[in-house]
Amino acid sequence: MSQATGTQGDIALRFERLLGSAGVIADPELLQKYSIDGHIPETVLQPTSAEQIAAALKVANEENWSVAPFGGGTRQHVGHSLQGVDVVLSTERLDQIEAYDPGDLTISIQAGATVSSVRAACAQHRQLLPMETFPASTIGGALATASSGPLRAGFGGLRDFCIGISFITADGLSGRGGGRVVKNVAGYDLMKLMIGSFGTLGVITSANFKLFPLAQQTLTCVCQFETLGKAFRFRDWLLKSPLSPICAEFIGPEAAEYLKDAEPRDPDEWSPETGVTGEKRVWQIAVRVAGSDHALARSRSELGSQVAQEIKRQDEVDFWNRLANFEQRLTSRHHNPMIFQLEVPPAESEKALTAAHESASEYNFVAAIVGRATLGSFVVGFIPLAIDPPAVTQFAGAASAFRGRLSNDSSAVVLRCPREAKQHFDVWGSTPTDIALMQKVKRALDPKGILNRGRFLVG
Repeated sequence: MSQATGTQGDIALRFERLLGSAGVIADPELLQKYSIDGHIPETVLQPTSAEQIAAALKVANEENWSVAPFGGGTRQHVGHSLQGVDVVLSTERLDQIEAYDPGDLTISIQAGATVSSVRAACAQHRQLLPMETFPASTIGGALATASSGPLRAGFGGLRDFCIGISFITADGLSGRGGGRVVKNVAGYDLMKLMIGSFGTLGVITSANFKLFPLAQQTLTCVCQFETLGKAFRFRDWLLKSPLSPICAEFIGPEAAEYLKDAEPRDPDEWSPETGVTGEKRVWQIAVRVAGSDHALARSRSELGSQVAQEIKRQDEVDFWNRLANFEQRLTSRHHNPMIFQLEVPPAESEKALTAAHESASEYNFVAAIVGRATLGSFVVGFIPLAIDPPAVTQFAGAASAFRGRLSNDSSAVVLRCPREAKQHFDVWGSTPTDIALMQKVKRALDPKGILNRGRFLVG
C-alpha cells in the first residue's frame, strides 16, 4: 500500500461505517475492474451523494490514503503512472439529472451520469449538449480531462458552455464555481481550474451547462486535396468565408482506414520504402454545416468543386461518431500505439503535421492524424511499423523528436503509450512556466497530495 496506514480490511471497514456495505467493494475479483495502469486498488468506494464523498475524502486525507477518482474508466490511462492506489472513488452511483429547464436551455447533472445518456435526454427536447467523448464516459470524467470532439469547432470547448461545477476538496470540504444560470457565473475562474485538472484538485460531484438548440438538419461534405498544403489553404479560405461550420475535421491519408469497418492494412505496408511513395495520397477536410434548406444549398455552392463526397443524412451521426472516437478505434486495432493530443496555433498546423510525419518515420512509426482543422487541435497516432513490440526508447525518441520540431506555442501531450515507456520520458511534455503557481494551487486544495498521486504535472 502506498504511503498508507492500515490493512485492506481496515480500510474497507472504516469506509463501510460511512457508506454502508453496499457502498464499499473489497472483493479481489471485483477490484480488477478498477485497475489503473496495473495498480489494483485496496478498496473501491461507490458513494451515493456529495456528502458521502466529503466524508470519505476526509477519512482518506487523515490516513494519507491515496485516492483515484473514477468515472467511466475511459481516461485512466492518461498521465504518469500512479504512485499506488489505495482507494478508488467511483461516481457511478451519482448518475441523475438534478435539474433541467428546457425553456432556459440549462441543465444540472451529477458527475456519474454518462455523457451519452444526458445527450439523449436533451435530444428529446430538441436540444444539444455539444460534449463528445468515448461511449462510457461520464460528465465528471469528461470535465476532469477536458475532453472534446469535432463539435468544438462550432460550440467551443467545455470551458465555454459549462457554467457551474460543484466539487469536494481532498480534505472533505465542499466547493463551487459558477452557477446554474448563464447570467450568474461568479467564481468562473475556479470552475475553469477544475476542468482539465485530471482529478488532482478535487472530486467533481455535479456540473451545470448551457445547452443549444438541436439543428433541424445538417449537411456533411468531404473535401479532398492532393497535398497537405492545399488542405490547409482550403482551411484558411474556410475561416474567411461566410460559412459557419459546426465541424471542420482534418483527416490524414493514414487515418482514413480507421474510420471504416474493414480492418486497416498492416502497418508494415506503410513503410516509407514501400507503400507511401508509390500510391496516391489524399488529405481530407470534412465540413458540417447546419441550417435551413436554403442555407445548406448555399453551403454546397460555396464549397463548390472541392467537395468529393456528400455524406448521406442517415449516415451523418455514425460518420461523426467515428471521428470523435478515433483514438478508441485506433487502440482497438493496435496493441501499442502512441497517441498525442496536439495543440498548435492554427497557422502552424501544416508545419506541425509535417513534423509529426517526419518524426514518426525516423523512429519506424506511421502517423495517423485527425483533428479540428480550424482550431489547430489534433489527435496524432504513432503506429509502430515493426511486428515485434518496439523498445521503450523508440517511443521516448519519437516523442522527443516530434516535440523538438514544434514551436514554443505548441504542446504534444501523450495520451496513450505502453506503460513501460512512461518511465523513460515525460508524457506531459516540457515543464510549463507557471509550474510554481500550479504547485501552490495543488497544496491549497490537496495539501497531502492524496488525489491521483503522481498522475499530473504537480500530482
